[in-house]
Amino acid sequence: MGIIEKIKEIEAEMARTQKNKATEYHLGQLKAKIAKLRTQLLEPPKGSSGGGDGFEVTKFGHGRVALIGFPSVGKSTLLTMLTGTQSEAASYEFTTLTCIPGIIHYNDTKIQLLDLPGIIEGASEGKGRGRQVIAVAKSSDIVLMVLDASKIYFKKKKTGGISFNSTLTLTHVDEKLCYQILHEYKIHNAEVLFREDATVDDFIDVIEGNRKYMKCVYVYNKIDVIGIDDVDTLARQPNSVLNFDRLLAKMWEEMGLVRVYTKPQGQQPDFTDPVVLSSDRGGCTVEDFCNHIHRNLVKDVKYVLVWGISARHYPQHCGLSHNLHDEDVVQIVKKKETDEGGRGRFKSHSNAPARICDREKKAPLKT
Repeated sequence: MGIIEKIKEIEAEMARTQKNKATEYHLGQLKAKIAKLRTQLLEPPKGSSGGGDGFEVTKFGHGRVALIGFPSVGKSTLLTMLTGTQSEAASYEFTTLTCIPGIIHYNDTKIQLLDLPGIIEGASEGKGRGRQVIAVAKSSDIVLMVLDASKIYFKKKKTGGISFNSTLTLTHVDEKLCYQILHEYKIHNAEVLFREDATVDDFIDVIEGNRKYMKCVYVYNKIDVIGIDDVDTLARQPNSVLNFDRLLAKMWEEMGLVRVYTKPQGQQPDFTDPVVLSSDRGGCTVEDFCNHIHRNLVKDVKYVLVWGISARHYPQHCGLSHNLHDEDVVQIVKKKETDEGGRGRFKSHSNAPARICDREKKAPLKT
């Protein structure tokens, strides 16, 4: 039984239980169990298999992308078009209630695409669903924010400074106190919006950066219902995509994936199965490349030969700290091996003796 099903059962039991002094202890235990389960959804324990239903999706492939947006903006349709996975779509809201995965095959890599429910308070069973969506999104490499072009409102600010707004009455902080705290952190241009009656400590936690900031690409859907002027305005927005063909290229660019091809000694490179690296997933150095193949390989490496954009000449002798670029070719030379066949474009055959003393002496010139 998955975590979500356990939460549903506990909530149902709480609904059936009458609230009185005799049941206070029992209800308290049930609330504690729900709190622990929701914590597991946000921060899964290390070494967990990630199995089960709902949002417990095991990581797969060389990268993970999350589809996030309000209900009925076209996330399920986009998932089907990109991956071929059938995600239920309808004209009413909240069609998708769980996390539906799919796989994108692009540039010899496999990218996991997750269709998440719309982020709306109370969108599905339990108030923790919105938090679960965010928890899964935080485990992704990039977020695709799918927006409905017919429901977008823009407001430009001519001047900077600090704008302060709240959607409710604040009892713990006020505008003057927030200004003083921001100035203490030398922050002079910011937008502050309170949606809950937060305390000073809560506000400081936000400033301190106890949040995870992720790369985000805005994907505008239903642009056929707006005018050409609005389309032009959206197209000029940063990190925005309106064209389906451009979407995959933009995802690839923002994720920063690096394909490195291996070259066995004395053979042509293997361009069928690249080693995929990323600066956000371990790094893109030669050492990271070796660790990706085997964690003990670094101990046996003497140096590597690199062909590609990162090489100044073909091939270039590089150390473990060399940064690799996309589509580089790497040949590992171990300490007990030679680099025979590693010269030239990719290899060079020569029958010449390796040592000077073994060279054939030429006949003396006739006089």
